[in-house]
Amino acid sequence: MPLAGFATADGTARYAGRFAAQAAPGHFRVRAGLTLSSLGIGTYLGEPDAATDEQYAGAVARALELGLNVVDTAINYRFQRSERSIGAALAELVAAGKLAREEVIVSTKAGFLTPDGGYPPDPAAYFTREYIEPGILRVEDVVGGMHCLAPAYLENQLSRSLRNLGLETVDIFYLHNPETQLQAIPRKEFLARLRAAFEKLETLAAAGKLRCYGAATWDGLRRRPDARDYLSLEEMVSLAGEVAGSAHRFRAAQLPYNLAMPEAFFFANQKVSGQWVPLLAAAEKLGVTVFASASILQGQVARTLPGEIRSLFKGNLETDAQCALQFVRSTPGLGTALVGMRQLGHVEENARLAGKPLAPPEKFQELAGQE
Repeated sequence: MPLAGFATADGTARYAGRFAAQAAPGHFRVRAGLTLSSLGIGTYLGEPDAATDEQYAGAVARALELGLNVVDTAINYRFQRSERSIGAALAELVAAGKLAREEVIVSTKAGFLTPDGGYPPDPAAYFTREYIEPGILRVEDVVGGMHCLAPAYLENQLSRSLRNLGLETVDIFYLHNPETQLQAIPRKEFLARLRAAFEKLETLAAAGKLRCYGAATWDGLRRRPDARDYLSLEEMVSLAGEVAGSAHRFRAAQLPYNLAMPEAFFFANQKVSGQWVPLLAAAEKLGVTVFASASILQGQVARTLPGEIRSLFKGNLETDAQCALQFVRSTPGLGTALVGMRQLGHVEENARLAGKPLAPPEKFQELAGQE
């Protein structure tokens, strides 16, 4: 049986309360009524094999035991296997009485075509059989042979994700890199597809399948406004408002944010009420919670940590990786810094940041002055 329920204000506050003695101020923060940890676990990398399945299940469980209550995935991560690893970890912790469903925020994504468990010998035959013949998608719905936002396809993917995760409801459901569509279709058609997707997601939210939705992007929210694949957060929120009014459920955004990709805080590329501001400032005005992906860029930023960052943010931290994460999780306005972890040692190293005070906002002002 799938786990019933979803993250709640009381449940996530209760979870944070269990770590009151060891978590420093700021590790838990309230966004949209939920208490989020400053760090969360991502599940993108790794081989689609049983050994990696076990690693992720163990890493997710350990992260939740150490005070990280945000878990992020996508149906295409490791051909649906990362979702299943999360499902295994959640089921075990709940069965053991160590966690309640209401205490954890689980997000997933859909948009990219993905097989099941591994790469099929004949991908064209697989997708034809699974999606085209049943009428879930049409060939013309697919961009670049890999990406689709058709409403029936999104509904199908959410159903599969819920089965993989062993949940009745997912807390956040993202459209995965929606800007991919702009590589092949005009913006007017893209906005029509986005509107149809939002209409479907609002219906699925009303049916209890998801709590809120948003856009998880790689480039779109970081681009210059004149770029072909630029995404306007205000435009997406306004579109959701046209679909569902002020009670719309477009409430989350995810994008890379790290020392090498700092646009969300420093680049004023988003217009809100006629004023150009950085993405994080725009999100605050629009009621959208921002989650940072690639917080250490698969370890790259930790290996090339600039001296000025080390002097500003490291303090008494143990490693350069912790310093890079300290920069991200301390950024004013951010919800959670997501970091991919499948090794228990990495989970424990990163989770020790929970006991460290956040870097003060003045550090960011000083860094901005060096730009």
